[in-house]
Order: sequence, then structure tokens, then C-alpha cells
Amino acid sequence: MIKLNEIEYMCVEEELENSILHAKKIYFEGGVFVYPTDTIYGLGANPFNEDAVEKVNSIKGRSKDKSYILLVDCIDTLSKYVELYSENHLDFLLSIWPNPVSVVLKLNRKSRSVLGIETAAFRIPNHRFCQKLIAELQMPLISTSVNRGGNPPLNHPELIKQEFSSEVSGIFYSNKNYVEKASTLIDLTGSELKLLREGKIKFQELIKKFQ
Repeated sequence: MIKLNEIEYMCVEEELENSILHAKKIYFEGGVFVYPTDTIYGLGANPFNEDAVEKVNSIKGRSKDKSYILLVDCIDTLSKYVELYSENHLDFLLSIWPNPVSVVLKLNRKSRSVLGIETAAFRIPNHRFCQKLIAELQMPLISTSVNRGGNPPLNHPELIKQEFSSEVSGIFYSNKNYVEKASTLIDLTGSELKLLREGKIKFQELIKKFQ
């Protein structure tokens, strides 16, 4: 572990449990941290903490009316926050996750009331650190690319450290090869499957599972 201006800078493969412990602490204290995923690096925070969300918006230079992808550990956790269109949709989600596929779903009444939005994108990631962290949190985790508005995502820990170390409470990085593609983003708020952004997983592969 290295201290950078009093922030944590830790390799998740070398210090997995310690990384999770510190990331969890930052999450519940309303801070923001950088972490590796099964796609590109993400900014993480508690989506139900207004101050934390505002910090993410400020870092990215992003307007408040845009929502973020939320990571969850399992379908049981997801079911606390969303309304699924049908049992077929549930079967489809079970068939595609964990994977770099983010799915826009309708929020349930409680989540709509708290978050002030009607829908949100969710994903169960295929990444050991992410899975263990969100299983510990038992709550959704914001996942958004590490960049300023209009700029390409940064996906190398050294570059991220140079650009964002003064604005986040922790940088948790991987010593493995960097994935350059974002998740595939689809809409499942209605009866049909809609492609919003093609990423690591091809849309045609998902269509086959949906039919």
C-alpha cells in the first residue's frame, strides 16, 4: 500500500482483502474511489448518498440529470431495486451475468423515490475484486468511466493517479492487462431488447439468448 497525498493506492491482486476493506470504508463515508472492473476502470461511490454522487459529478464535470451504471453482486440484490417486465427477462439476466453487459431496467417505487429517476442501468461484473466488494456492500456501486466530460476514459493506473489523485479518496488498481472496451449497454424496460451501446459483448450474442 502506498499513500498518495493521504489517499490509498493499492493493488487489488496483492492486497485484495485490504483493498476491499478500504474501498468499503470510503463508500460508506461518502467518498469516491477508482477501481478496476471487467471493462475499463471506474469511479465508485454510493448512489444513495447525495454528497457522494455530487462528488462524482464534479470530478467528471457532468450534469446532475445523467445517471450512472450501478454494479450489484447478484439477482437477489438487484430485485430490491427494480421491477422486471417478465419471468423471461429474469431468465435472460441470469443467462448473461456475470459479464460486461449493462442493462437499463425500471426502478421500483422506493428506488424511484430515493434516486429521483425512473430507470437505471445495472450490471453483475465478472471481476473478482468487484464481486467481493459489492457482496460486502450489499448495495449498488456506481461505475462510471474515469474521465472529464468530453475526454476519453483513462484506463492506466499511473495516468489516473496523475490526473485524479487529489480528487478521490482511493485508487485501487490491477496488475493485469487493461481492458479497453466499455460494457455493452442494452435497454430492457419494455418487451423488446434494445441496443444503446455495443461494447465488449456483441449485441447479436445477446439477441440469441433473449429469444
